[in-house]
Amino acid sequence: MPKVVDPGARRAAVAEAVWRLIRKHGLEGVSVRNVAREAGLSTGSLRHYFASQSEVLTFAMQLVIDRVRTRIQALELHPDPPTAAQQTIEELLPLDPERWAEAEVWLAFTARAQTQPALRVLRDTSYELLQNLCHQLVAALDREDAAADRDLMVETERLYALIDGLVVHCVIRPDRVTPSLIRDVIARHLAQLTGAPEKN
Repeated sequence: MPKVVDPGARRAAVAEAVWRLIRKHGLEGVSVRNVAREAGLSTGSLRHYFASQSEVLTFAMQLVIDRVRTRIQALELHPDPPTAAQQTIEELLPLDPERWAEAEVWLAFTARAQTQPALRVLRDTSYELLQNLCHQLVAALDREDAAADRDLMVETERLYALIDGLVVHCVIRPDRVTPSLIRDVIARHLAQLTGAPEKN
C-alpha cells in the first residue's frame, strides 16, 4: 500500500529545512539542491511541492508569521492588561530555542526582502500585523489608565521599535541581551505606559 503523505506537513518540513540551512550557512546556502538534501528529498520530489527557489523562500518566510500568530492566538491571557500585554509581546521575542530560530531566519529574510519582491510583500505584511498588534496593546493599556494623555500613534511606534530592537540586539549580542534582560525591559516599558510603579 503506498505511503500517504500529508502535503501540508511535507511543505512545513521543507520550510524547516530552509530555516536550518539559513542558520548554518545564511541565505546563500539555500539552493534547491541543498534544501532537498536537508529535507531528505530528491530535487524532483521537492519540485512537486515547490515550483521554484523563490516559492520555497516565500513559504518558509510565511511559516514564521503563521507560527507566531498561532502562538499568540492560543494564549490564555491574564485579565490584567499589562500582564496580558507582556504575555503577548514575549511570543514575539527570542526567549527560547524555537523563537530564537524564528528571529534568526526572519532577520535573514528581511535583508533579502530588499531585493526580492515576494519577500518584500511578506515583510511589509508582517510590519502591518505587528503594528496593528502594538496598537491594540497600547489602546488596551490606554483604557486601563484613563487619565493618561498620550499619543497612541507615537506609543504604537515606540512599542514596535522596542520589540524590533530587542530582537535584533538579542540575535546579534546574546551574551549581553539575555531573556531575563528582555523581560525586564518590556516590563519596565509597560509600567511606564500605565503609570504603574516599577518593580525592583
